[in-house]
This record gives sequence, C-alpha cells and structure tokens, in this order.
Amino acid sequence: MQQQYEGYKDLADSLKSASALLNLERKSQLHQDIITICNHLVNPSFRIAVFGPFNHGKSTLLNAMLGNRTLPIDLIPTTGASISVKYGSDVRSRIMLVDGTEIYRSGTEVLQQFAILDGNRQMRKDVASVEVFCPHPFLETGVEFLDLPGTNDRDEQDNLVREQLLGADLVIQLLDARKLMTLGERENLRDWLLDRGIKTVIFVANFLNLLEPDEQKQVQNRLLFVAESFRAELPPGFSNLYRVDALPALRARLKGDVAAANSSGLAAFETALQNIVGILQPNRGSVRLPRVEAIASQIQFSLKAKIDPIAIEIKSFDDKQNTKIEIKQKAADLIYKGFITSVGELRDWLALPKLLTKYQADAAVALAENNFKNWQTNILKKDLTQLQFAVVKWLYQAYDFFQEERPQDLLIRFPSEPQVILPPKPSNTDDLSEPGSIAVGGGIGWFLGGPVGAAVVGSISYLLNKNIQKQDDQLAKESYHQEVAKLCITAVEDYLSNFSSQGLSILDEYEQNVDKVICFEVSQEPLEFTNKRESLQQLQNGFNHLLQELEKVKILSNYQPYKEIPKSNNTKRKYSPQPKRVETSSKKDTGVKQQQENPAKNTETRVKSVSPPPPKASPSPRKEEVEAKFRDWELNEEIARMKAEMHNPKDCRQTSPGSQTGKQQNSTQSDKTPNQPKTQTEKDKITRAYGILGLQTNASLAEVKQAYRTLVKKWHPDLFVNQPQLLKQAQEKMHLVNDAYTILSDK
Repeated sequence: MQQQYEGYKDLADSLKSASALLNLERKSQLHQDIITICNHLVNPSFRIAVFGPFNHGKSTLLNAMLGNRTLPIDLIPTTGASISVKYGSDVRSRIMLVDGTEIYRSGTEVLQQFAILDGNRQMRKDVASVEVFCPHPFLETGVEFLDLPGTNDRDEQDNLVREQLLGADLVIQLLDARKLMTLGERENLRDWLLDRGIKTVIFVANFLNLLEPDEQKQVQNRLLFVAESFRAELPPGFSNLYRVDALPALRARLKGDVAAANSSGLAAFETALQNIVGILQPNRGSVRLPRVEAIASQIQFSLKAKIDPIAIEIKSFDDKQNTKIEIKQKAADLIYKGFITSVGELRDWLALPKLLTKYQADAAVALAENNFKNWQTNILKKDLTQLQFAVVKWLYQAYDFFQEERPQDLLIRFPSEPQVILPPKPSNTDDLSEPGSIAVGGGIGWFLGGPVGAAVVGSISYLLNKNIQKQDDQLAKESYHQEVAKLCITAVEDYLSNFSSQGLSILDEYEQNVDKVICFEVSQEPLEFTNKRESLQQLQNGFNHLLQELEKVKILSNYQPYKEIPKSNNTKRKYSPQPKRVETSSKKDTGVKQQQENPAKNTETRVKSVSPPPPKASPSPRKEEVEAKFRDWELNEEIARMKAEMHNPKDCRQTSPGSQTGKQQNSTQSDKTPNQPKTQTEKDKITRAYGILGLQTNASLAEVKQAYRTLVKKWHPDLFVNQPQLLKQAQEKMHLVNDAYTILSDK
C-alpha cells in the first residue's frame, strides 16, 4: 500500500513548488489547504474524519466503535484538538508541541491536559498534533480515525476542522435528530465539502432514541431527504444515512451487550462502514485526486494572475525595443545601400579609361593653351566635388541618425599640374599643311610663336580623333607641332593616371571605415526587466510543471502550458550592415590595373586606346539617371519617416500577447483617408488635387504616394531636355503634380 502513494509524491512536490512561487501568507486558507492536501497525498493511511457541530456526540460515537473510553467525552464540548486514532499494540498517546517537543505517554489520560478546551473554551496554541494508538482490528487494516473539534463554536475551531476535512478520505457527519439541520450546517455541507471536492460523506443521525416512536419515523424521513440531496459518491448499493444512538451504543459495548449494540444501530453502521472502506481503500486515488483538482485550479488561477501582467509588460518592452532596432536596422541598410551606390559611381568615374574618355582631350587643349589650372578647377574639381558629396552625405546622414563616430571628409587631392618640356624647335616652322592643324591657340602657341601654337592645339584634336597606325608612310615623320601635341596628350594621360590611382586608393581606405559610422549599439536591457524575465520564467516553469503532473494522474485542466519565453541577448553589441559590395566589372578592373602598371607605354599605343572626346552639347538624361534621382528622394523620405518613428514611441507596435492589434492599428493609421477639411474652399482644392493625381477622393495616403511616384517618373523635366515644347509642358505638369502632392500629404 505504501508504494501506491509514492507515485503522488511528485504531484505533491509540484503543488508545494507552485505554492512557493505565489508567496502566500502562511495563515492564508489556500496555503493551509495546499499543505493539507500535499500531506494527504503521501499519507498511506485511509483517514475517516468524524465531523459535526459541538455536543453532537462525535467522540462518543468513536469510543463506541473502539469499544472503550479512549477519547475524552463530557456533557460540554471538550475536544480542543484534532485527535488522530491509529493502530497500536497497546493504548498510548503522543503529543507533538509547536517547539518540537514530543510527549509520549501510556493510556489517554494525557489528553485531558493537551487535547481539551481550557476554561475559556480555547484550544491550546502550543499543540501541533495529537495521536492516540489503539489495538483495534479495523485500525490494523490501515484505517485512521480523526476526531475533530465541534463546529459552530469558535472560528478558530471551525478553521481547524475545515483544514482537516480536506485530508480525510471519508467524512462521517453527525446529525442531531432532535432538531432540523441549521442553515450553518447546510452551508458547511456546500462550502466545506462539496465545493472542495469532498464527496465521500456518510451521515449518522444521533439521539433518535430520545424522540417519541411516532416522531422517529417522521424525523428519519426528513434526514433521509437531506442525505439524498447531498451528491455523495459512495460505492453502489450503500446508503449515505445511518442511525446510531451513540451513548447507548457505547454503554452496550462497555457491557458487552450485543443485542443492545445491535438495537442502537452501531453494528449495522460498522458493517456498512467496513465494506465501504474495503472498496474505497485500494483505490483511494479516486477519492483524493478530485480534491487536488479543486486546489490545483486555485493555484493555476493565482499563478496566471501573476504571470500574465508580467508577460504583457515584458512583451510590450520587447516589441518596443525590437521595433526600434528594426527601424535602425532598416535605416542602416538603406544608408549603406545609398553609400555603396555612391561609392560605386565614384569608383567607376575614377577608372582611368573613363577619365581618359571624358577629360583627356579638353585637358590636353587646356594644357596647350596654358589654361590647365582653370580647367582643373572649373571642370574636373567640380565633377569630383559633386561625386564626393554624394558619398559623404550618406555618412553624415548616418551620424545624424545613430550619433556614432563622426565621419571624416573624403579628400581626393589632385596631382601636380603636368609639365611639358618642349623639344628643340626645327629650322623650318612654316609647314602648316597637315590636316587639322588650324586652330585658335594660346599657351604653348605663345611660347612657340603664333601659328605654330595654334597648330599644336589643332593637332591635339586631330591626333585624338584619327588612327595613326593607318596613316600613309609619308606622314611617318611627324611635324614639330604634332610632336608637341603628343607631349601634351602624354602629360595629361600621366596626370589622369596618377589621379585615378591615388583617388581609388583613398576611396578604398575611406570605405573601410564606413562600419564605424553606419552602425548602432544595441544596449543591454535594464536590470529591472532582466529580473522580471527571470521571475516570469520561474512562474511559467512552475505552472507548466504542475500541469504536467496533473496530466500524469489524468486530472484535466482548463489551462494550456505557457510557451518558453525567448531569452534576451542581454549583452552590448553593435549592428553594422554588410551587404555585398557593388563592384565594377572585371574587365574594367583589369583595364585599370593594366593602365596603372604600364604608364610608360609608347604614345601611339596610348593614343590608339582613347575614344574621341564627347560632344560639348548637353545630352538628354537617361531614364536610369532619373530613376536614380527618384530613388535617392525615396530613400531620404523613408529615412526621415523612420527618424520620426524613433522619436514617437506611440507609433511602435502595440504589445498585447498573442494579438495583432498593434499592427492592424498601424496599418489603419497609415492607410486611412485624410481628415476632411472644414471649409468649402479647402474641399475644392483637395478635390482638384485628387483629380490631378488621377485618384478618387477617398484614396488613401499610400495611394497618393504611389500616384505621385508614377507621375514624377513620367513627367520629370530632365527627360525632355532636348525637346523644348515637351520640356515646357513637363515643367508645367510637374508644378501641378508637386502642388497636389503637397496639399494631400500635409492634410
């Protein structure tokens, strides 16, 4: 029998652990119930508690069943403690005091000192437990009687009885046949028994022998109604109401009068009781577990009341933190994307083939005209500054957003101005018959003297636009001005080669430090939330463990286990985006390397590889360039929006657990139709604005933005530079589109 209840030890431990998490007061009813039910789960004895109001003959009934005056009885209520009657080889008593003192005596006389009420009818507060051992065959089967103080006397006694009833496998409630059941007794049936899962109850009617014969039958019928209205769960075939005249039964037993004991109803009751116990005792789990269910439900409810507010608070904190981090990550990724794109454009511009194609001719002419410094300042530096600014602006935007390391300016310096050492002038300088030798000259032409200088400038354009390898043999011997022109071209190429090499090196070094600027630190969470997270984990583990133990003994629960909360990475860390770098094509890189590694190739080879200079006229912007401008505008707008969200925590997602309310609210806010204006004039302006964008008046803000994007890409003036009539129309159209977008976005 002992082995059966070791299986409930884990359940009892789980109940105690869950109780500890609730920090219950020791004197609270729930705490007392948990201690009682846990002790009951591991108790191998089958406990029968005798329960009823004071002076109903509880101790007398037990003495009659034991066959002697084991328990103290008197005309006034005397039982002042819960007395456990167990099997023993001889009659003896054991008293355990609160301070741990054990009093062991033969007989039961010591009960008069420790187990009865004092002169003020108060229970002794220094007594922890009272046990009586008795050599009775019924007790030897593992049965234990529990004699409880009378109820309806004092609250202290009622609380003790209520606590002890929870640890009884079978309850015997004594009824006084001389009076109907009081309201208090009926409430006790509901509050103390049924509501706490105690349904194995037997009613015993005492004092029927004191009534007139014709009254006895009438009272017994009333008592039978009371008993049957109680939903007792006894084995089939057994009544839950018996008549026992306690005092005559005790006298009959003391005298050994079997006939009198039978007439008192004691023998019939004992037989029924032994049979009921014989059925319930082997399967006492079916008696105890329903009471565990009632207590466990209270524990789970109390734990849930502690868990849910903490979980909501932590989820709210996590959602806000995650939202901020997501916004920062998105901003960092957008800024990094823009930065890498701008770096790629600058790197592509610095590639030597591109520089030679775009600038070599003009630079050589400027050099020949002694105007190189002005050309460098007004043309090359202007283009470089614009591209450098496009790179650096992303880092300053990152600094403004994340406040990490302040970015350094990107400084790509120009090489020294190219120098040309003139060859000795030939004796005959009047030969100007070469094609392309006529041009307006200055600079070197001034040093060479008039027409020769002009011929040099003309030869530069000529040499850069013809294939020397296909010239006739008669032109193999170059004229003096062509030789000077080649020197200018070579000097400019060396200049651009140095500029390309130095610029790309500086750009690579500059790019390596970007992750110090485009980054942000994810800080540790406050200690307060770390502690709350640990507390929540303990509460949820206790709740889930209790749920598992209840499932093992097939106790159903209305609750679901909590999912494990994600652990917080409570360490400082930095986030820096690292997408794939935008690379120029391998062919371009190879060409650049070859140009840088062999800057001293012969003039013919260098000149041959150069394409004709671009025309002076402003070309029409490509659609891709307009797309790029619009993409930058969208990136700037997106980053500005994210910065606004960072400074308005209310815009972050709402944090109710297991709910999408916050996302729905945000979606509703972002897509809702703008508030209606107050005046008719404003209404007309807004209606016209919707019409310009080709929208209905109930269009959402998201639809307004999309329509604006579409119209900008269609009517951007840069697309019509070389079409004057369409350009004017596009400018007027964009003016209307911009005004309409401003009106609708400001609402």
